[in-house]
Amino acid sequence: MTETPKLPNHASSLRPDSSSNMAKKRHRVLRSLGLGLITGAADDDCSAIGTYAQAGAQLGYGILWIAPVILPMMIAVVYVSSKLGQVTGQGLFSVLRSHFPRWLLFTILTGVIVGNIIEAAADLGGMAAAISILVPFPRWSIVIGITATVLVLQIWGSYTLIRNIFRIVALSLLSYAASAFLAHPKLTEVVRGTFVPALRLDKESLAIIVAIIGTSLSAYIYTWQSNEEVEEKIVSGRRTLRQRAGTTNAELKKSLWDVICGMLFSNLTMYFIFLATAATLFVAGEHHITSATQAAQSLRPLAGDFAGLLFTLGIVGVGFLAVPVMTVGAAYDLCQSMNWIYGLHHKPPKAKRFYIAITVFTLAAMGLNFFGFNPMRALVVAGIVQGFSTPPLMLLMMLITNRPAIMGDKVNGRAINTLGWATTATIFAASACLVISWIRD
Repeated sequence: MTETPKLPNHASSLRPDSSSNMAKKRHRVLRSLGLGLITGAADDDCSAIGTYAQAGAQLGYGILWIAPVILPMMIAVVYVSSKLGQVTGQGLFSVLRSHFPRWLLFTILTGVIVGNIIEAAADLGGMAAAISILVPFPRWSIVIGITATVLVLQIWGSYTLIRNIFRIVALSLLSYAASAFLAHPKLTEVVRGTFVPALRLDKESLAIIVAIIGTSLSAYIYTWQSNEEVEEKIVSGRRTLRQRAGTTNAELKKSLWDVICGMLFSNLTMYFIFLATAATLFVAGEHHITSATQAAQSLRPLAGDFAGLLFTLGIVGVGFLAVPVMTVGAAYDLCQSMNWIYGLHHKPPKAKRFYIAITVFTLAAMGLNFFGFNPMRALVVAGIVQGFSTPPLMLLMMLITNRPAIMGDKVNGRAINTLGWATTATIFAASACLVISWIRD
């Protein structure tokens, strides 16, 4: 079969070699600020923002150290997923369908889909609550408007359009850095909290640390990254599985930089939310935050209206990014498990089941907001479901990326294996801590 050539990154094939090399370098930088940025920003959804705000309000500057500690784990998780997509030319659940028992596949699929829908529902509710601060519309009407906008984008927008929009929306997370600086944190406390770990062993402190680990390493990020790598190959002209399968060490290196950029962006956002809420809410004695919106409102009198407004706009912006990642990701997982045609590169008539799944999952998420569910309580349920589906999914990814029959000569090296298995053990330990806390209650 004749391989379809990659589309040129720019119309520069007739330019001198130096210009061509410069164009390639620019494309490489933009790609690293694109794919990884989208995944990193989606990792900081409304539930993550609420968790980080609560952590800062509850533990103050003493929680800052967890951001740099967890960064290598975030990189390991997403890079392994990215590598799997590049080498196999398939999404995670396609690989699971081909190499693992059906009962295991559908058990994990159920957990991931339920978790994604509940978390998307909570994010829709959180966005509506944040928007209602700025405009005097009923919350139910805002939820419907957001859902309609998200559906139009997913069904009638191309993958390239969605990717480019997400890149722009992701920049809204920079508002949290601005909020942190406007809060005027104490430099000595910041340095001590960042570089001197202060692990408290009381139940509430352990619970918030487990929540941070769970929300920063959510399962939907794994599947989205592998699917995004496949979509990028399709956009470049490699539409068949045979054309997509395989990658080079140079491409994997580029991917690693994508992941580092995205996870660093996500991690810094986490850090600045810790910092902003520690410098304001914790210092003021407000230690219990039940929603990201409440955190935004609380920042206003303490750090100024502009800081509160930035925080609120960040919630809305990242929600518009995260909800499609969750609902489209769930549709990818379902279609891959059932061996249906799927992908944002297809038009709706070509992949009807895929787009029906997106619509059903999005409407289900919207519907949960009309049955009396509190968005933040729903996030707790979603976190529990995600928490129990994430460890086995990470375990399976590590097993897959160490199988020569699947990965060829691109199996994990010593460094990524050490970091990957350490991350897997940490995730399992976090889930175990959650179970133990239930038993003790």
